[in-house]
Amino acid sequence: MPAIEFKIEKKLKGALGRAGVLTTPHGAVETPAFVPVGTQATVKAVSPEELWESGAKIVLANTYHLYLQPGDATVAKAGGLAKFMHFDGPTMTDSGGFQVFSLGFSEKGRGVTKVLKEGASADNNDAEENAHARLVRVDEDGATFRSHRDGSEHRFTPARSIAIQENIGADIIFAFDECTSPFITREAMEQSLARTHRWARRSLEAKTRADQALFGIVQGGRYPDLREASARYIASLDFEGFGIGGSFDKDDMTNILALVNGILPEEKPRHMLGIGEVGDIFEGIERGVDLFDCVLPTRLARNGTLLSSAGRFDIMKVENKTKFEPMMEECACYACANYTTAYLHHLFKANEILGHRLASIHNLHFMVHLVKNIRQSIMDGSFFEYKKEFLASYAKNRA
Repeated sequence: MPAIEFKIEKKLKGALGRAGVLTTPHGAVETPAFVPVGTQATVKAVSPEELWESGAKIVLANTYHLYLQPGDATVAKAGGLAKFMHFDGPTMTDSGGFQVFSLGFSEKGRGVTKVLKEGASADNNDAEENAHARLVRVDEDGATFRSHRDGSEHRFTPARSIAIQENIGADIIFAFDECTSPFITREAMEQSLARTHRWARRSLEAKTRADQALFGIVQGGRYPDLREASARYIASLDFEGFGIGGSFDKDDMTNILALVNGILPEEKPRHMLGIGEVGDIFEGIERGVDLFDCVLPTRLARNGTLLSSAGRFDIMKVENKTKFEPMMEECACYACANYTTAYLHHLFKANEILGHRLASIHNLHFMVHLVKNIRQSIMDGSFFEYKKEFLASYAKNRA
């Protein structure tokens, strides 16, 4: 019996989108679905019970962070990720690749897109081009890196990443791939992509657990022909599903998604890594993406930004001080059902942790239910009308 089963219930007429059901050993998820990110086996500021009540039925944790703290062996002894974090549903882990490689391409946490200059090598051979490249060294077998926690040295290979993910015990795991900056040259991207493909095969060879599904990752950056080549190669391997990763130019994303998902096997699920903007969610679903993960809802919440059908709004604005009504009348989340806008404004002004918690609960509920509503629009044939109406309203107050 396969580790997962994926059934398509309705296809979007004239496009690649679909509504389906993904069944795992820990339960079923209706797709498309938004996957909250629980980096260290917790979604920031939200309990697993509150996460479940928000409507989220699947969560993604981070291999790199759980390997460093508390250690994958500890998670295994606890009975696996779902039991360790007391989440009563399916779980996923990424490969740890993005975090490892971002050590070489980042500066003070600003991310891969901010520092690496045009022409810098994908494998960090020229460390002088980026002082932070010394934190990770990449070779054919894997990546050697220093912990951001204590500077200790560690090494990930495809086999090691898979072994760590098998210890963590999520229902869906990802192949170890090489992540790159969007600013590298085409030649460097070609070299990186070839390595990612070799590592994909090695990840498959390393897998030992039959109760976990392994997803391969399509890379290729902003180059359509490389994305096409990657989709064809990864599709030819015996993965149970697929991730779409790497950096996109905004204008290129929709074309590349249509290209890639037109090649990947229709009968297998597709996960888009790290996407959480509302407009991108609509575009991705229309072009055949089934799952999305992103930290954006909780990150915005901690900064006092709330999501609504009318766009984003800042709870800190002075006009919210005396609004003694729910934050959003149409929202059924715990925060909107029990607290006023004025109270949440007060909590943020007073720097109270409860403010972060309530805003996070709200934003997660909003994102999860937005994708549920998109799914329903596919089922009842109103997707394009719903997309047009929703995005027109959302754009009115886009912060």
